[in-house]
Amino acid sequence: MPLVCGRAPVVLAQHPVRPAVADQLHRAAIDLPEHVARDLAVRFGSRIALDGVSLEAPAGQVTAVVGGDGAGKTTLLRCLAGVLAVDRGEVRWPGATRTGYLASTSGTYPDLTVDENLDFTAAAYGVPAGVAHERGAEYLERTGLASVRTRLVGDLSGGMRQKLGVLRALLHHPDLLVLDEPTTGIDPVSRVDLWWLIARAAAAGAAVVLATTYLDEAERATRLLALDEGRALAEGSVDDIIGSMPGALRVRATP
Repeated sequence: MPLVCGRAPVVLAQHPVRPAVADQLHRAAIDLPEHVARDLAVRFGSRIALDGVSLEAPAGQVTAVVGGDGAGKTTLLRCLAGVLAVDRGEVRWPGATRTGYLASTSGTYPDLTVDENLDFTAAAYGVPAGVAHERGAEYLERTGLASVRTRLVGDLSGGMRQKLGVLRALLHHPDLLVLDEPTTGIDPVSRVDLWWLIARAAAAGAAVVLATTYLDEAERATRLLALDEGRALAEGSVDDIIGSMPGALRVRATP
């Protein structure tokens, strides 16, 4: 049975929590703590996926998790979203119904239309139909998906499916939005649209945590966590991390 913080209505998950259980533990007014994860350790057999990783994710800000393949980004985000058990440490999250999660895949249903994907998501999270349609129409128009809302998602481009996946993750206005490499492999225009959605969610008060391999995207975030082989290399504001790096970069013209 997960524990509940004495004062703040936040689930402390040290093992996967079924949505029904999380919903029972969730209360309406959530003051999401800055420390979403503390001293996490995760093993897959003999392989260490995370080793003593902590993360701050303040509400209303974007926190970027960067690192190469195998650094532990996906494992960390799965722990934050409540879908993966930790071997050690503490994960604080606002419950299943107040968390939006986009896995490294697009998180959409290819045999449903764009509208049907959004309708299904709204019903799953208990968003009233009128509210869902109003939000969906605005998001679809802004991201260039309004003209394809009746098409099967399986017939859409990768960038379109990725944008729809982010829309599904934030349609219910979650308190915690977790996105696993949402812009990887998509065109520059779609990346701009996705960052508009991400910024919009943060401006609405969500704590946004996203994984990325793009350093230029990481610089857009308020906070940054750099991982390598499951360990934290640096954590803090982008300016603080850049300022703490030793050495200097010199540019020399080639004759």
